[in-house]
Order: sequence, then structure tokens, then C-alpha cells
Amino acid sequence: MSAPSYDLSRPERGGQAGAAVAERSPASDLVAEMLAAPSGRSSPSVYETGRLVSLAPWLAGHDERIDWLLRRQRPDGAWGGPDGYALVPTLSATEALLTTLRRDDGGPATRDRIDDAVDRGLRALHAALTGPASAPPPDLPATDLIVPALTELVAENLDALRDRPGLTRWRAARLPLPEGMDHRRLAGVRMLLAGGRPLPEKLAHALEVVGPAARRVAGFGPVGPGTVGASPAATAAWLGPEPGAEEPGRAYLEDLVRQYGGPVPSASPITVFERSWVLGTLTRAGVPIGVPAALTAGLRAALGPAGTPTGPGLPADADTTSVTLYALARLGHPVDPMVLRPYDTGEHFCTWPGEDGASVTTNAHVLDALGQSLPHGGPATPWLGSAVRRLTRWLLDQQEPDGRWPDRWHASPYYATSCAAAALSEYGGTEAARQSVDRAVAWVLAGQRADGSWGRWAGSAEETAYAVQTLLAAERRSAPIAAALARAESWLSTVDVDEDGPELWHDKDLYRPTLIVQAAVLAARWLLRSADVDD
Repeated sequence: MSAPSYDLSRPERGGQAGAAVAERSPASDLVAEMLAAPSGRSSPSVYETGRLVSLAPWLAGHDERIDWLLRRQRPDGAWGGPDGYALVPTLSATEALLTTLRRDDGGPATRDRIDDAVDRGLRALHAALTGPASAPPPDLPATDLIVPALTELVAENLDALRDRPGLTRWRAARLPLPEGMDHRRLAGVRMLLAGGRPLPEKLAHALEVVGPAARRVAGFGPVGPGTVGASPAATAAWLGPEPGAEEPGRAYLEDLVRQYGGPVPSASPITVFERSWVLGTLTRAGVPIGVPAALTAGLRAALGPAGTPTGPGLPADADTTSVTLYALARLGHPVDPMVLRPYDTGEHFCTWPGEDGASVTTNAHVLDALGQSLPHGGPATPWLGSAVRRLTRWLLDQQEPDGRWPDRWHASPYYATSCAAAALSEYGGTEAARQSVDRAVAWVLAGQRADGSWGRWAGSAEETAYAVQTLLAAERRSAPIAAALARAESWLSTVDVDEDGPELWHDKDLYRPTLIVQAAVLAARWLLRSADVDD
């Protein structure tokens, strides 16, 4: 389904901007879709779909998932994105198709297609892991557990298929792990499980890595709509082979399969994540939007003592919590930001306690939430004022020399740069923050493509929207900025934003949260028209 390509009228001068907007608009359509599909929408995932092929052949749509995997294979034999992003999805798809051969699923024509796909997938994996250009995989959730687990499964399947002539050469050349990765963390998780000790809560999202021991494992189980860790793969692993028709979790998977037509997304439901990002993005840009009380009430209800998680069965995190707080405040329903205090490390904010590393976008979003809570014209509480100052300093320290910010939750630095620049521009409040935004603007200007777009691998509407938002964070509109914005507006006017855009968001593999991306593009288009870039 494509986003409606309405013309966004310019907001009226004087009085409330955009007050005379037609009842039907792109923004109202986004709101309507969030209400109609409360679990949220994302692109289908090769990784998760491959895991269902292996773990849940009993689930409706099994043949459709196999066919979908075969059709998604790249010409070079891999699956997924460039720059190392292919490793996890290629391992998952190849292992799934090997398991399909082992079960002797499908007719002769399908098996011939699978034989070819497996051969090309194994060739691509060996090239990625042993070739001269091999590199550590990107920092995706649970990669250090998923890659060792899948390489083990590939080896087991190849051993079991010893009588299949076409696989002989691959049995003799076992897949190595990427440089710097080993089996120790996976072995540690398995030891915890074997000893009856509790597993970390965040492991629920990748429970499938522990193998058959995941079935009915203590401490985890279906919650909300029946999901384990908001993950189709984790839910299937917890259910095990041949669950009964009334088993909790089975209906969740069946609903997902019906919604997506066979393949499944990385995470579902993403209700709070989708709603808070969409509403926060639109309100920040000043897009006129009517928000039903049900949406704001749902966001408020999602906030518990520790904040809110991205999805049911996951731990609460500072990222989703801060964006929810920001969206509610912008909508006129502020909530005490003290719920974020447990994530304060004294230097920056962790996404969740015990996080390995730190996230630029999480901290930019926390700065948004806390900055939006600062009293206007009065003193802030000691902690609130201190946190805003520390966050500002920390974000300044994370900026790359060329002016951009990278992040662990998105493949494109245009996303993190727009998040940091917007937060610093609005709430940084120092000359150093203004200079930092100027450096980000200079980096964005230098990266514009000849057609007016921006993108890490190719021009995309999503990344162009982030670039536009960064340019508009500048305190002064220079001639180069105005010219770049005019080219961007011209390019964006030709683009239809739909599910076929690039997958840039980080989960176990790359994904695209459809409505969140559409909201970012809609906001950029609105800002461009509001700014009269062609005047």
C-alpha cells in the first residue's frame, strides 16, 4: 500500500499555521492507519521469515515463505543489504532452505530452485567470511549470538545431507565466524539455561538462538497478543514443534502470517514505537493533525514505572520512553520525565541498564523529552537542568570530525544527524551546540546528490527527509542551504513513498517501519512548503 500523494497546501500566515487544512490529508490518513492496524507495519524480514521456515513448518503459509525467500535472493546469492548487512539474513535464509531440503519439502521443481539457491547462498557466505574484503558484521541486536548459532545449524544440515552430491564441496569447507567473534557468549547463554538460571530479559527477542531448549523455557512466555519478545522467531522457538491449535502464541503467528501474506516482520507489535515516532515527528514539524483521544490515552497507559518498551515482552527502554514523553508533551499531555532518571548513567543515558555501548539517537531523544519539560521562564529542577547540560555535552563529544553522527539503531548517519541536530538546535542552548549544528549542516550540504536527494547507498526519500530536517535546524538560512532545500523539494515532489523504499533500521536484520518513514517524509515536505524555500 502506497502513501497517498496529496498536495500539501502552504500553511496560512498569521494565526495558527495550517488551520484550514482539509479533513482528509496525508497526516489524517497516517492516524487512521495507526488506529486501523494497531500492531503497526514494517517490511517483512528475511531473518525472521527464514527462522519460521525452519522452526514452524506447521504454520499456515509455509510454502509462501519458502517462495518469498527464493524470490528475495540477490543476483550474487546473498540476501539483505550491502556493507556486511547481508550476513545474518543470508545465514538465516540458507539454513532455512537447507532444512527444507532435509525435510524433502515441496515438489521437484521447488527442490531444484532450492538446490540452486542454497549453492549460491553458501558461495556468498564463504566469500563474505573468508574473502579479502571480509569485515566484522554491523552492530545489530544479538548478532554475536545469532551468527554462531546459525553457522552451527548450517554445518549440522550439511552433515545430515551427506548423500546430496551438490553439497559435497560445502561440507568440506565449514563456515568460519567473522573476525573478532566466537562462540563464548552463546555458550554462556546455554550454560545459564542448562543450570536453570534466569536469562536476561532482553534475550526474549532472540530466544531462538538457544535452539530446542527454548521450548517452554521458564521465565518467558507469550504476553500481550501472544508474542514472546515481540519476535515471530522467538515465539515459534518457544512454542516448539507441532503446538496445539489453542496454544498461546500460535494465534499471534497466524495473525501475522495473514497480515503479511506469508513472510513476517522483525518485530510485532510495535504499537507504542510506531505511534510515538509518527506523532512526535509530525507535531515537531507543525503538521496540522487531529489526534483521537484513544491514541494519547494509549501512549499514556503504556508508560509504567520504568517507562515503556518497544514491544510486549521486551524490557522498557529510554529510547521509546523518551519519544513517547516528547510526543505526549507536544500534544498537550505532558508526563513527569522523572521516569527517565533510572537510565541516567551520570554522563549519558543508556538505552536500557547494562547496555553494551551507547546510542546517539537515544540520547538525542532523551534531550528532546527533557528539554520539552523545561519550565518556560522559570528554574528547572536540579536533576533536569543537570541532565540537559550533560546530554548536550555528551552529544557534542560524539560528533564525528566531518560533522555527522552515526548510531547503532539505523544504518544511515542522516537519521542520527537529524536527531542530534534537532535536539541541540532546540534545547542545547550554547554556542558550542550552535556550532555543532553548523558542522552537521555543512556535512549534509556536501552529501547532496546531483538529483537533489541524499542517501548512504542511493538517494532515498527517508534519508532526504532527514537531511532536510538537519538543514532547517540551522540558525541562519544561507544561500547554499536555500539552494539545497529547493533541489530537495523538487526531488521529493517526484517520489511516491511506499513499502519499497530501502530498509535502514536496525533489528536482527534491516527493516523499514512503514508509517514512521512516511511521517518523516510528510514532515519534510510540510517544512519545505512552510519555509518557502523557492522564494
